[in-house]
Parts: sequence; structure tokens; C-alpha cells
Amino acid sequence: MQLLNDEIKNALANSSWIRRMFEAGLELKKKYGEDAVCDFSLGNPDLPPPAVVGETLREIAAKADAPFAIGYMPNAGYMSLREKLASLVSREQVCTVPAANVIVTCGAAGGLNVFFRAVLSPGDEVISPSPYFVEYNSYVANAGGKLVTAPSKELTFELDIDSFRKALSPKTRAIIINSPNNPTGQIYGREELAALGKLVREHEEKTGRPLFVLSDEPYRFLNFEGVEIPPVMAFFKHAAVIGSFSKNLSLAGERLGYIAVSPQVENAQELMAGLIMCNRILGFVNAPALGQQILEKCLDAQVDLDVYRRRRDAMAKVLRDAGVAFTLPRGAFYFFAKSPVEDECKFVDALLEQRILAVPGRGFGKPGYIRLACCVDEKIILRSAAGFAAAVRGLKK
Repeated sequence: MQLLNDEIKNALANSSWIRRMFEAGLELKKKYGEDAVCDFSLGNPDLPPPAVVGETLREIAAKADAPFAIGYMPNAGYMSLREKLASLVSREQVCTVPAANVIVTCGAAGGLNVFFRAVLSPGDEVISPSPYFVEYNSYVANAGGKLVTAPSKELTFELDIDSFRKALSPKTRAIIINSPNNPTGQIYGREELAALGKLVREHEEKTGRPLFVLSDEPYRFLNFEGVEIPPVMAFFKHAAVIGSFSKNLSLAGERLGYIAVSPQVENAQELMAGLIMCNRILGFVNAPALGQQILEKCLDAQVDLDVYRRRRDAMAKVLRDAGVAFTLPRGAFYFFAKSPVEDECKFVDALLEQRILAVPGRGFGKPGYIRLACCVDEKIILRSAAGFAAAVRGLKK
């Protein structure tokens, strides 16, 4: 008896690697204790929110007995917050993005689902460089679309424009880029985006319809080397930025994100009306009221970037000393490291024997690598050094 449809069964199969490692971690911690396991499987930010978040919560609680304090609001979110978000995005994109072009969403995931539901027709294709965040497949499929990959350059994970050229088709409706990237930590530069922008313009002229470029930016603040994160709206006419505050404010569970549509988009009012409608019909209705009220007061705050930078540097040393090849991530809090053997699952199993949890790269569309989430205490990273070295030695025997 089949209880699930094929799409959901496939989604479960494709996401099973992360789930499997999570469950393996629970078993190891139960057997050996929390301090005996080095868990790099999940990207769950562990730093407490900035102090201003708690202060703001107390202020909100003091006013919670007022009428409509936590009541219905416009589906696009509080206008006062949309105005502040528009100001923030305008600075980042070096252009004027009006508040009317911003909608508050239930995290970046909610934003992506809303956008795809509004613009995709059944059979439309969305291109993503690979490796990619594993849930992109499901987000696109939710709207009847198909995810097509454009493999990035080996080991460096820079954009490969030829890969995009091969992936384009008359069915291509959108491109999604994620910078700083999960799982590679790569930040795409101006030359890459300019080359992709030229390709997109040529495709739009050929097909006669807009090709949307979505920039998924929940890790924007995690920029360890202070390099430029180029404004996508400078390179693509039909661009939208989708972000969240899960990482920079450590508010992952509050589900706060946004969509900001480029002012260059013709008839943007129609697109925004569609996005707001999809926010309603997908069941979000609007982003959480408390979260929006927190964000309005805390938009300029963030957790300590140096903590994550020290963790990155510590993990780099652990991997380097163990003889594991990698490209140093410039952002986000992940390493996408090369497996010392062709089948990275063997490496993952060897690490498990050392009570180290990693996720196979095939779960992100790129076999031969492993993903490590470094949003854990630095002591855990340092404690893993001997285990990484032992796992690599065992595979090379």
C-alpha cells in the first residue's frame, strides 16, 4: 500500500543522508556521551542571539496585552519593517529598492517556495550550480518545476559558465545562486556574475521571456575575509534577493526572511502581488508577528563573526594536518572537503568509527566530497583532529 506520492518519496530518499547522519549521531551520543562525539552534520547555529534580542523580547512582552499586539497584519509584513529591510537591501545592492518591492517571509526557505510558486509553470526548469543546498530540489518540485544542475569548477567551486550554457533550455525560468555558499563556502566574484549576466541577457533575447536570477543570501554576514559580495541587481535585470536572519541573529527557529525584487523588473507590482498571494495560499499567511517585531529593533545587530572565523581556521588546520584536500571557505560555516578515496561514503564510515559525523557530498549533488558544519564549539573541532588523522591513515593502508 503506497501512502506517499512519488515526489515526496524521492525527496525523502535524496535527503536521507543528512537524516541518517543525524540519527547515527544520536546513537553515538547515547552510547558514548555527548563529549565523546564530534558532530559536524547539521548547520544549526549554536551562538546565543545578540543581547538586544532579549531586551526587545522583554519590551514586546510588556506590551503584549494591548489590542492587536500580536494580531493579523498585511500579508507582506509590517510596513515599518519592510521599509527598514528595503533600506538594508538598497545599501547592499547599491540601488534604490522600494519597500513595495519587499515582502517578509517565513525564512529564506519560505521565500524561495513563494517565489517559485508565483513564477513557475509545470515543467519549467531552475538551474543551480552544484553542489547545492539539498532542499532546492524539493522547493522547485513543490511548484511543478525541475531542478537542473550546472556543475561548479572542481575543488574551487567557482561558477562554470560553460556548465550554465549547457544547462540552459527553452524551459529555463530561473537560476538560483547561493553566495556565500552552502555547502562550499564560496563567494562568487564580479567576473563570474558579469559573465553569467551576459549569458542570461542573451537567453532572454532568444526566448523573449524573463529569466529570473535569485540570490539566496542567508550567509551574507559570514564573510570571513571581507571580500566583496557583488550586488546581483547590478548584473541581472530580473533579479531578486532572498535572505534570512537565522544565522546572523541566531534566530533559526523564528523563521524570519524576506524577498526583495529588483526595481529594474518591469511591472514589479504584478510580481509582488503574486508573491503576496502565494505567501497566503501556501499557508504561511505572513511571517511570525513576534519575529517581525524583534527584527525591526535588531536589524543592525549580529552575532560575533570572529567566533565563526576562529572555528573555520581551526577546522582548516585539522584537515590540513590529516592530509585532507579542501578549498578554504570564504564564507558560511561549512567545509566541502575532498574525500581521500573516490567513494566518500567509505570516508564517512571511517570517520564514524572515530565518532566523527560528516555528510556525504552526494547528498548535495557532488560525490567524492564530504560536508562539515563548523557551527560547533572550537573545542569539538580541536578534539576531532586525532580522529580525522586516524580515518585517513586507515583508508590509505
